[in-house]
Amino acid sequence: MSLKTQLQDDLKTALRANDPMRKLALRQTLAEIKNAEVAKIGELSDDEALAVLRTELKRRRETIAELETVSRPGLLAEAQAQLDVLSAYLPQQMSREQIAETAKAVLAGMGNPGPNQMGQVMKQMMAELKGKADGRLVQDVVRELIG
Repeated sequence: MSLKTQLQDDLKTALRANDPMRKLALRQTLAEIKNAEVAKIGELSDDEALAVLRTELKRRRETIAELETVSRPGLLAEAQAQLDVLSAYLPQQMSREQIAETAKAVLAGMGNPGPNQMGQVMKQMMAELKGKADGRLVQDVVRELIG
């Protein structure tokens, strides 16, 4: 089942259950997927739909960060609930230990580069871990291992 189909089916379930946060999060994500399809002039692959989902998650995280600074607990709870709903659709993320193992292998393969070659290391790491790990976490692990 494609990600888009799964989101549509879950939206139908949320509509029947009258779950307002789930409905809102799924509708907004499906609208963004539709916009991406219109821009592409064609159906999105699962990887492209997943990229749209990641963008939506990033927007929610940024919204949460902004709402924490202005102290808006009602809106903050709403954004957090939407983030929780959408996070369930991401594939299983790698743990810090798994990322460290991969980073050690990449660093050994590159001849143990120094801190000035961080960009090259990150490029290779993200190519290997695309969609499996958060970029910030990968960057933190690589910094620890290089520095």
